[in-house]
Amino acid sequence: MNRFGATILDADGLRLTSEEKAFFKDVKPFGFILFARNIDTPDQVRALCGDFREAVGYDCPITIDQEGGRVQRLRAPIWREWLPPMDFVTAAGPQAERAMYLRHRVIAHELFALGIDSNCAPMVDVAGDDTHDFLRNRCYGTDAVTVSALGRAAATGLLDGGVLPVVKHMPGHGRATADSHFDLPHVANIKNDLQGHDFAPFKALCDLPMGMTAHLVYSDIDTAPATLSKPVMDVIRKDIGFDGLIMTDDIAMKALSGDLGDLSRQALHAGCDVILHCNGTLAERCRVAEASGEMTDAAQTRAIAALNARKTPDEIDISACDAELEALTGG
Repeated sequence: MNRFGATILDADGLRLTSEEKAFFKDVKPFGFILFARNIDTPDQVRALCGDFREAVGYDCPITIDQEGGRVQRLRAPIWREWLPPMDFVTAAGPQAERAMYLRHRVIAHELFALGIDSNCAPMVDVAGDDTHDFLRNRCYGTDAVTVSALGRAAATGLLDGGVLPVVKHMPGHGRATADSHFDLPHVANIKNDLQGHDFAPFKALCDLPMGMTAHLVYSDIDTAPATLSKPVMDVIRKDIGFDGLIMTDDIAMKALSGDLGDLSRQALHAGCDVILHCNGTLAERCRVAEASGEMTDAAQTRAIAALNARKTPDEIDISACDAELEALTGG
């Protein structure tokens, strides 16, 4: 098998341009990510996924952010609308674990039918009193045990539907009081406190095939953002025990400052396996791809293991799932 490029990239529109096709053929990114600008009709999404795979010449993973609530790229009237995760969990009450499994099994069913075989979920950041609004209602709960159980249910629902889960944001974004899309949050809590709370759900889900980093500083561990920090990546690999493929959160988010090529090299040097780059120009994608190069031996091994975790969806009655979800959440 050819060596994968150490990138996950996006596209400008509903179908690939000739320039994008030539670029992707050349740099062979490990996978791709879709946004609302890439979504119109089911047939169009399937055709775009086909464009991606034809360009790179293999059955590459194609991911999306389909959490529900504010963060979902597939929307009504064609696809289901979902409550924000925190509201959904509250509505389901004691049946939240079953409801989260069904929610993500149905999400997987919708994604798989389009050729999308990865989802940037579960998000197992533990919410606190000061969690920034951009994140809070995307969380599953306020204690690590609950979040771990609901994260496992979500991941299992996706896997049963043929979709790879991407657990995020490692090693925990819940204490952030700033929006990392625009600012760099700092967390001052000591490492021992973090291990029993923020890090715990990631440890509980350390067998999942893929994970995504957090763009925030854990000042008790390092002065660099987690995505660029070898000490934080060591926590993820050694203390948490995660040996899946680790992608960065979007390397172009404003929490990180500097040249995209330099940031990509720093993240890979810190221990990330693959650079996620979103919402940039083709020239910016080129810079990121050139700086990132091909995967290391270790990253390639993890990437192949992630691809091998994809499976044929199990048989399911979607209308029965919808009816059970309606009963569990009170509609």
